Amino acid sequence: MKGKENLIINGSGSYPGGRYDKISVRGEGTIVDDVEASVFKVYGTTEVAENLKTGSMKVMGEAEVKGNVELEELLVMGTMEIGGKALLKKIKILGTLDAGESLNGDTANIKGSIAVAGDVEYETFDSSGGFEIKGLLTADTIKVSLRFGESRVEEIGGGKITIKRKRNSLLPFVGEEGTLLAKVIEGDDLYLENTKADIVRGNKVRIGPGCIIRLVEYKDDFIQDSNATVKMSNKI
Repeated sequence: MKGKENLIINGSGSYPGGRYDKISVRGEGTIVDDVEASVFKVYGTTEVAENLKTGSMKVMGEAEVKGNVELEELLVMGTMEIGGKALLKKIKILGTLDAGESLNGDTANIKGSIAVAGDVEYETFDSSGGFEIKGLLTADTIKVSLRFGESRVEEIGGGKITIKRKRNSLLPFVGEEGTLLAKVIEGDDLYLENTKADIVRGNKVRIGPGCIIRLVEYKDDFIQDSNATVKMSNKI
């Protein structure tokens, strides 16, 4: 992917696409065509009018890509918006990430927030922030710590799924706990807290405190906490 030159944007204006070694944005710039780079760093504000392919990307400021994005490693401490499909193999989100279609990769670590209009598919999905996913969230391992606010997802599917409430460590007795809303949660081994769902289905299902579930379907084991509400349960 290595290009012939670097692109350094310090001022403001429009810049050509193409293939670069490194791109650094400290000002405000628009890249008007498809662009490839080995390293892409955004400290200011940038817009990519078409598609982006890069090895490593760090967003400290604001980045918007109108088309599709394909990259190996992403760190967002500011804000990033993707209009098309996003193949982001390894992501760490401390700020915010919005994806207009699907989001796919290997490892996702969410400490800030993400909003995805379609499906999200990772091997490992670990969130202690917030998310709104309008499609299916699927991963081999899903670990969610609900620290604040309300996270929403249409459906969750995976192997081991753990959803736990987490109080603020600095102010453990102050403020609300987070909640998760989903229509369907299905996996092999499930443990849920502070979750509201229509259907929970799995081999081993443990419904912890703060849950309101309409229907639990389980194959092997089902345990319900005394501070949880399950309206119906069936062994399948």
